[in-house]
Amino acid sequence: MSDEPTWADDDFEVEFEEFDLDETDTDRDPVPTVAVVGRPNVGKSTLVNRILGRRAAVVQDEPGVTRDRIAYDAEWAGKQFSLVDTGGWDPDAEGMAKAIAFQAELAMRTADVIVFVVDARVGPTDADEAAVRILRSTRKPVILVANKVDSERQEAEIHELWSLGLGEPFPISALHGRNSGDLLDKIIWAFPEEPTGKLKERGPRRIALVGRPNVGKSSLLNRIAGEDRAVVDNVAGTTVDPVDSVVEIDGEDWILVDTAGLRKRVKFASGTEYYAALRTEAAVEAAEVALVLLDASEPISEQDQRVLTQVVESGRALVLAFNKWDLVDDDRRYYLEKEIDRELGQVSWAPRVNVSALTGRAVEKIARSLRVALEGWGQRITTGELNQWISTLQAATPHPTRSGKAPKVIYATQAAAEPPRFILFTNAPFEKQYLKFIQRKLREDFGFPGTPIELVVKPRESRKKDKRK
Repeated sequence: MSDEPTWADDDFEVEFEEFDLDETDTDRDPVPTVAVVGRPNVGKSTLVNRILGRRAAVVQDEPGVTRDRIAYDAEWAGKQFSLVDTGGWDPDAEGMAKAIAFQAELAMRTADVIVFVVDARVGPTDADEAAVRILRSTRKPVILVANKVDSERQEAEIHELWSLGLGEPFPISALHGRNSGDLLDKIIWAFPEEPTGKLKERGPRRIALVGRPNVGKSSLLNRIAGEDRAVVDNVAGTTVDPVDSVVEIDGEDWILVDTAGLRKRVKFASGTEYYAALRTEAAVEAAEVALVLLDASEPISEQDQRVLTQVVESGRALVLAFNKWDLVDDDRRYYLEKEIDRELGQVSWAPRVNVSALTGRAVEKIARSLRVALEGWGQRITTGELNQWISTLQAATPHPTRSGKAPKVIYATQAAAEPPRFILFTNAPFEKQYLKFIQRKLREDFGFPGTPIELVVKPRESRKKDKRK
């Protein structure tokens, strides 16, 4: 008799309640979209970071730092929503500022709820009044937020904002968190019963540029940007804070974060290094893809391995960039290939590009590798195709038997993408080696370049055990 599972077999009828399938294992329904808008430098990105509880949006004390719509996953009181940071809106904008304003207007029209931020210390401006005319035309719920109100005494000074005609201004301090929880309650109350989920267009994809100290991360950023965006020095550890830059690679805009070099695990670091490591970890978590830079002229080190492990565990897409290729001769190239096979086997699925930040060699090819990795990161397999594939796989190579019976996958589904996450409902626990085999075959047959893959096994509880209860 064949070992292939048959979906109609009475012994393997799928009863999903036995597998404890929680809500996070299935694809998310459309979630409400909340757009944070306002004129430049009123504290929109600071408010976004306050709501997210981390420094995800770029904050700088000058207008024009945020250039596009950037969406983040957010949650409050058990409600999930998409939070969109926008560039400053200015009705008289020209050039790049005009493109930024257009993106902000698009965010207003596609959001379910609009949070309109004004600077309470300045009061209503002509630009604010012009924005209100657009806001009214959207026919969306608008919450007027008076930011930079740090005390009760300052609350008495926001009465001028009533003149905007958007109702009572809500006083907050995004920087200090004052009234931020009450604001989130107000936002959630404004959610529609059926969110539109319209905001599918992406802004620039977010890259974390990571690697051990002194591999040339800041030099590469400056080469890509065509100007000095980051301090470059031969002394390791020059970069301490993550630096966000909008750069163009191969005709496409990207948000590139230059991070401090990772020397030690966070728990073993101290002082400035400790906080730099924390901020670097946060930069990786906030990114979509990590560009891990390695020094091609030197042996692959334990620090390189540690960086790669951190990126893989974060679930981000991955591209390997071997820098200082101008220093690599034929002998070094031979030994490097040996090192890659030996030391980087666990990330053999990651695209590789050989570059030189000094000469500009192959820098434009980075974008192609990033696109490949992001495509793999977002790849999906339909449930029908996945189950047919795994049925064929098990028939050809069944799991080793236990007590005369081979564990089997009864049903499989891809629960998520970015990164790909698969749930395997089984009749018994699986051995790690067999899971690695399934993962390897997934890559061979479906690709998934540039992305880690997560396999979650949910064994079925024994019916005999249930009867004893």
